Amino acid sequence: MSEPILNTLDLSRHFGALRAVDAVTLEFAPGRVHAIIGPNGAGKTTLINLLSGDLKPSSGSIRFKGQDITGAPPYVVSRLGVGRSYQKTNIFPAFTCFENCWLGAQSRERTSMRFLRPARRYRSVRERTERALALCGLTERAHVVSSAISHGEQRQLEIGMMLATEPELLLLDEPLAGMGAEEAARVIGLLRELAADHTLILIEHDMDAVFAVADRLTVMVNGRVLETGDPQDIRASPAVQEAYLGSGEGGG
Repeated sequence: MSEPILNTLDLSRHFGALRAVDAVTLEFAPGRVHAIIGPNGAGKTTLINLLSGDLKPSSGSIRFKGQDITGAPPYVVSRLGVGRSYQKTNIFPAFTCFENCWLGAQSRERTSMRFLRPARRYRSVRERTERALALCGLTERAHVVSSAISHGEQRQLEIGMMLATEPELLLLDEPLAGMGAEEAARVIGLLRELAADHTLILIEHDMDAVFAVADRLTVMVNGRVLETGDPQDIRASPAVQEAYLGSGEGGG
């Protein structure tokens, strides 16, 4: 068994009396798609916010590739190789798709004293930008202003911006939110392709999508882990069916 790429130990985040994430201990294996599901208010997005550095934990620890990143700010977590997308599309609508991905790629450049060097002379940045656009399927839309592309394409673009930073681990918070069937199918295909070379931690309320792409599932209820296992085991679990799958709830 390979070492986990990321793991948590008794990770908690409290908001006053609310235990949004409560003593969560999990391991995420490299090269796998690990989905986190649960009813509204289960603590899924709070957990992702802790893993990405957007929130500091109340207690517990987070380790990425053996390094303690507990409480590290998002830019540090990102530079270590963790990418993150959000529930609401997070792009620069006035910029082209190319320019959006360029910003992600350029964030990986070390600062230089050559302040007057034209940005487009950075060949490595351009190469990362073009690769990210190709990976997310937007090469043909590269020079279209991002506000003019469809909602599904904007979600693809956000993933492309993340890929431009060359992460090893992708944190994806409801990437199919607000999509029609055709757009969702396209993004599911993209997630399958990304899984060949990345580790994915996925929050998604579309259970058909989850079971189509996930290698492993964790079910959360009331901030705690109810059960973790292979998709077939989770689908057959009476406790999971009672708490979530049979209820028809999602999100959170």
